[in-house]
Amino acid sequence: MEFGDPFFGNSYIDAIIRLNIVVLVMTLVVIYLTYGERKVLGRIQQRIGPNRTGPGGLLQGFADALKLLSKEDLRPRNADRWVFELAPFAAFVPIFVILVTLPFAENWGVRNLSLGLFFVFSILGLNIVGILMAGLGSGSKYALLGGVRAAAQMISYEIPLVISLLAVAMLAGTFNLNEIVLLQETRPYIIVQPLAFVIFFTAMLAELHRAPFDIPVAESEVSGGYFIEYSGMRWSLFQLAEYTAMWAFSIFAAVVFLGGWAWPMGTEWGWGWQLFLTIAKSFALIFSMMWIRGTVVRLRIDQLMNFCWKGLIEISFALLLVNGFFLYYGWPEEVLALVQWAATIIFIGFIYTRGVRRSRANEYIGTYRNPEAATP
Repeated sequence: MEFGDPFFGNSYIDAIIRLNIVVLVMTLVVIYLTYGERKVLGRIQQRIGPNRTGPGGLLQGFADALKLLSKEDLRPRNADRWVFELAPFAAFVPIFVILVTLPFAENWGVRNLSLGLFFVFSILGLNIVGILMAGLGSGSKYALLGGVRAAAQMISYEIPLVISLLAVAMLAGTFNLNEIVLLQETRPYIIVQPLAFVIFFTAMLAELHRAPFDIPVAESEVSGGYFIEYSGMRWSLFQLAEYTAMWAFSIFAAVVFLGGWAWPMGTEWGWGWQLFLTIAKSFALIFSMMWIRGTVVRLRIDQLMNFCWKGLIEISFALLLVNGFFLYYGWPEEVLALVQWAATIIFIGFIYTRGVRRSRANEYIGTYRNPEAATP
């Protein structure tokens, strides 16, 4: 039986059942991701986190869901009714559709698309419509500013994100995600394409509005961003879209760069080990996002856009040219891996040194030390 073949009888019934399974798993994952993020951030910031609802606070996510379902659904007087009410669905549905083509294990998924990677490319930009609808339809200047910032950021960072994925597709020679996983049975693409992974992960943080790229939803800047006027169930749809996107992007990154369910020993140890590999890799990426949120400061909007247009895009195009050069002359992947690792170390070192230099410069005002910036 091949991936995506009807397992529950008729192909349409099979697809519906598979989608319902994905929805159930997605809902449970999102509920516990909210709990897990509070615990991780609490640990980083020397707090306890949720610990009252259920044993160790494990039922806190369910309590929050019930609270949001019971809250009153408010709409501002100046809001455009239809745009305002449809925006949460327009923001959530494209994120959910990405899960349709992701292979969780061998022959485990909704459908195997021959152009699965291209399908993800095309879906990525659709949730921008929902975000702009929320910003424009709320009748609030803060929501409008947050929506415009989010759209500009997502459009900008989609360019390096797509280029980093194209670099992997060049080596794989296919857009089929299941075939890309099988090609990583002996070694994941992150070993050969580390710079592509760094670019993808950075652009992914920006696409998800995660720190340090969370300026569109910053409380201190735009009072919460494009969904500031939402409450109750509609607000929870935006939260559901955010954490679903975290999970979907993490599985997608695990499939493309970390070997998915095939590495290591995935094809030999059965479906149980394959599911464990996919879940473990995706949760490791999610944990790294939470860690970054608790330890890295937010970028200003000008820093955020400059980093993309004056750095990340140029490096991603250079990556694409280097891959094409190596493939054209048929040089071994080991040499390509060495070049990529050297470029990755230089790139990360440059970002770190610039950040340290800027933080030290902020300690001084002219020739005098800034007492507010000094560490105790």
